[in-house]
Amino acid sequence: MSTTQPIRKSEELNRLKCYYDGDTPLAVRNQLLILMGLNTALRVTDMLHLKWTSVYDYENKRQKTHLELTEQKTGKQTRIALNGVLKEALAKWMDLKQPAPQDYIFESARSRLPIDRHQAYRIVRKAALSCGLSEHISCHSLRKTFGYHAWKLGVPPAVLMHIYNHSSYRVTLHYLCIDQDDKDEVFQRIQL
Repeated sequence: MSTTQPIRKSEELNRLKCYYDGDTPLAVRNQLLILMGLNTALRVTDMLHLKWTSVYDYENKRQKTHLELTEQKTGKQTRIALNGVLKEALAKWMDLKQPAPQDYIFESARSRLPIDRHQAYRIVRKAALSCGLSEHISCHSLRKTFGYHAWKLGVPPAVLMHIYNHSSYRVTLHYLCIDQDDKDEVFQRIQL
């Protein structure tokens, strides 16, 4: 049985982020999907149901600093700071799309509805395979990649547990997908 994996190597991650780099509506939307998954650690179903009012204050004509939502799976409230990468990608998509407040951010090219999770999976898989990444890359890999790289930067797993809204520390540790290379790196860095 295969397990969804995070993208561990920075060069692979950069290739994935740049795969849909372009100015066509589908390229801009698809790149934003990948960047949103990587930078928010949201489940794909939560991302797909986001509307423009979630990220843009139409009354004051400016981007919001935080994304606030109730997670579908857990029913828990979450608040996520929108970083510079996301703000830039959202601005590019907004300038191109000129959306109404109640439009979905990840709207289908064929309807006013959001793309479904199968389409999101195809978008991520196409980019991953074209970039020569592991066969175990999916939408959930974006969520795991956030945690893996946060952990590598020194974010404590307990904080990641809170970000992910996991009910147990054990689930969070499983998400981090710590492998032998990660353990070897620790042994090589500790020179007592």
